[in-house]
Amino acid sequence: MTTARPVALVTGASSGIGKEAALALVRAGFDVVGTSRDASHVNPLSGVTFVDLDVAGDASVTTAVQQVVDRFGQIDVLVNNAGVGFTGAAEENSVAQAQDVFDVNVFGIIRMTQAVLPHMRSRGGGRIVNLSSIFGLIPAPFLAAHAASKHAVEGYSESVDHDVREHGVRVLLVEPGATSTGFETRCKRTEMPLQAYDKQRRIAEQVMAASVRDGDAPSTVATAIVAAATDPKPKLRYTAGPLAGRLSTLRRVVPSQMFHTQIRKYNRLAG
Repeated sequence: MTTARPVALVTGASSGIGKEAALALVRAGFDVVGTSRDASHVNPLSGVTFVDLDVAGDASVTTAVQQVVDRFGQIDVLVNNAGVGFTGAAEENSVAQAQDVFDVNVFGIIRMTQAVLPHMRSRGGGRIVNLSSIFGLIPAPFLAAHAASKHAVEGYSESVDHDVREHGVRVLLVEPGATSTGFETRCKRTEMPLQAYDKQRRIAEQVMAASVRDGDAPSTVATAIVAAATDPKPKLRYTAGPLAGRLSTLRRVVPSQMFHTQIRKYNRLAG
């Protein structure tokens, strides 16, 4: 059955940015399917149908996408929002921990994209909106694995967008800055802290907590997601919030040495 309304699939929709994006898409006229690793424990959202999904599992991705197609007959917009954070100095992070971050933040997007593209391509249209971060554009001290995953999302999205445009499909990026979602409380911590980084790691956690506390509301990011999903002539990148916009501009126009000096100053790094 094909619905008269466009259909959006939003991963990680039980809280934070994903929740606000799902509700904003409902208001924009979409039938919305949200996902959570255990949908039975999600508080209901008006207008949002929930399905189970673990973006780190091939079978889970295939099953969830097929459920949406079977129920609604189409997927017009995929919002890849599910993600994880990971803090600590790079030397303190094991390869296995970094791989876990990439399995969700990067390969989760790849799995979801691979699952919906055949359907979108056969229908001659669709949009895939990938949640990157301002850390996909700038360095993030003591968040190296997280920043690397977001840089990978940027490169993957921009490349795939060129692959699929001729089939009526666009792959777009939304780049939030600091957002008041409690990100810092959900970040995984290193399992092998080194004394050499103790002082600066604590400072980095304080800086991150302050930036999240004073960050943009999740609804600000949701507005950018809806714009990416609905603009008649979409942009490749949508920065979400004034800080993200300023940092994106500064990264492009400020000399490298000056830019990195400011990064160190903001993060209270010596030298």
